[in-house]
Amino acid sequence: MPVLETPLFLLLVWAVAGYLIGSVSGGMAMSRVFGLGNLREIGSGNIGATNVLRTGNKSAAAATLLIDAAKGALVALLAWAISGEDAAQVAGFMAFLGHCYPIWLGFKGGKGVATFLGLLLALAWPVGLACCATWLAVAAATRISSFAAIFTAAVSTIWMVFLGQSQMLGVGILLTLLVFWRHRENIARLRAGTEPRIGQK
Repeated sequence: MPVLETPLFLLLVWAVAGYLIGSVSGGMAMSRVFGLGNLREIGSGNIGATNVLRTGNKSAAAATLLIDAAKGALVALLAWAISGEDAAQVAGFMAFLGHCYPIWLGFKGGKGVATFLGLLLALAWPVGLACCATWLAVAAATRISSFAAIFTAAVSTIWMVFLGQSQMLGVGILLTLLVFWRHRENIARLRAGTEPRIGQK
């Protein structure tokens, strides 16, 4: 059994901090800044960058993507700098959980893809870059954001092993399972052939 670098109490502190930071929604913030209306009544009703793009405002969508990716990355990097890698994994995972189930929005959040990628970039940038490239390639080929996300999550742990980052496998598996769970409705639509493409309202 691995020895924790960080005392349990500090891990709990980082878990709470990660969750609260992750609960801050870039999409909801940008919808107010750009006057886009209620995201819950637009497109899929999701708060992520893909749904913000359905408003036609590319700047708002890009800002949402950056905010949601940055919050996972920054809290993980901060935890790592202060307490170590195990704290970074805990804080980052909880930021992802906070994005998906935010306390500020009645636990109804996004799918977590941007936060997932930002977190991977922070914990192991080669894995993060490989996953970003995977998402971009699949999204460009299919024009279906959800399929790109599901495929990227599925191969993320393979990238971890291939790139010598096996210490991330535990959190990687948990993140992958949550990405699949958050996309369960998308998976059903993909199977039915009714999943909308990127930019489609």
